[in-house]
Amino acid sequence: MKNLFLGDLIRRPESGAVLGLVFVLIFFVVFGSIEFLKPAGAASWLNVAANLGIIAFPVGLLMISGELDISIGAMIPAGALTVAIISGHYDMPIWLGIVGALSLGLVIGLINGFLVIRTAVPSLIVTLGTLFAVQGLILGFSVLLTGTTSVALGPAESGAIAKSIFGSFVGGSFQQTIFWWIALTALYIFYVHFSPFGNWVFAMGGDRVSARNAGIPTDKLTVTLFVLSSVSAAFIGMCQAILFNVAQVSAGMTFIFNSIIAVVVGGVLLTGGFGSIVGIFLGTVTFAIVNQGIYFTTFDRNWSSLIIGVMLLLAVLMNNTFRIMALTYSPKKKKGGQQ
Repeated sequence: MKNLFLGDLIRRPESGAVLGLVFVLIFFVVFGSIEFLKPAGAASWLNVAANLGIIAFPVGLLMISGELDISIGAMIPAGALTVAIISGHYDMPIWLGIVGALSLGLVIGLINGFLVIRTAVPSLIVTLGTLFAVQGLILGFSVLLTGTTSVALGPAESGAIAKSIFGSFVGGSFQQTIFWWIALTALYIFYVHFSPFGNWVFAMGGDRVSARNAGIPTDKLTVTLFVLSSVSAAFIGMCQAILFNVAQVSAGMTFIFNSIIAVVVGGVLLTGGFGSIVGIFLGTVTFAIVNQGIYFTTFDRNWSSLIIGVMLLLAVLMNNTFRIMALTYSPKKKKGGQQ
C-alpha cells in the first residue's frame, strides 16, 4: 500500500512544483533573511504572483489543450488603456470603462479562437499576429484620442467602490488582486478537476481528433479558452490602471514569457495533455519568489538575471525528473502477489 501511495504521489503533475517551491524558499531564507517571509516581504512576491497567476491559469489550460496564446502581452496594456481612456480621459463612469476593457478582451479572444479553429495556422502564429495588431491598435488610438501614450486615471475618476474592489492595497502592502487570484484558483480547481470541462481539456491535449470523435466540443472549448486568456489579461491591465492611476502602452510584454515559465515550472508540458491547476499555482508562486527574492539577499543585483535563470532552470529540471519518475514508476510486488 505504501508503494502504491508513493506511486500515486509522484505521478501528480504538481509533485515537482512542490519540491521546487520548497527549494527556492530554503535558498532565499538561507542566503537572504527571514524578512522575506514576513508580511512586508511576502507582499512583494505575493503581489507579483497574483497578477501573473490570474493570467497563468488560462495560459496553462491552453498549453494543456495543445495551444498557446502570446497575445496577452498586448491585452494587458489594451485593458489598462481602454479603462483609462473611457473613464479617465473622457470622464465617463468607471463601470463603463471596466465593461469596455473586458469586452475588448472578449472580442480579441473570439478572434484568436475562431482564427485557430477555422485555419490551419498554429495558435503561436495566430496570437503573434494578434499581439502586434493589438499593440498597433492601442498605440494608434491612444495617440489619436489623447495625444499621448500614457493616460491618467485618477482616484476620483476610478471611484471609491471600483478602487476598493479592483485597485487597492489591503494592509498597506497587499494588492486586491491577491484575493481575486485565490478565488479564481478555487474556481479553476473545481471546473478543471471536478467537472467534465477539465476532462475535455486534457483529452484535447492528448489527441484532438480522438476527442472530437468522442463527442467533445473541441471548437467551442478552444474558443472558450482563448476568451478566458484574453479577458484575464485585460482584467489585470484594468486592475493595474485603477491601482496605479495610469495606463501605458509599453506595459505587459514581460507577462508573455513569465506566464509560460510559471506554467512550465508548475508541471505543464509544452506538448500538452499533462498538468494541474495546483501545479500552475505553485509554479506561479515559485517564479514570483525567485523574481523578488534576489532583493532580500546580498547578491550583486547585476547577477540577478543569471541567478533567476539558473534557479528556474533547476526547478523545471526537477519537475521534469519527477514526471519521468511518474511515467516509469512501478511498485514492487511482495511475495504472495500482495503489493
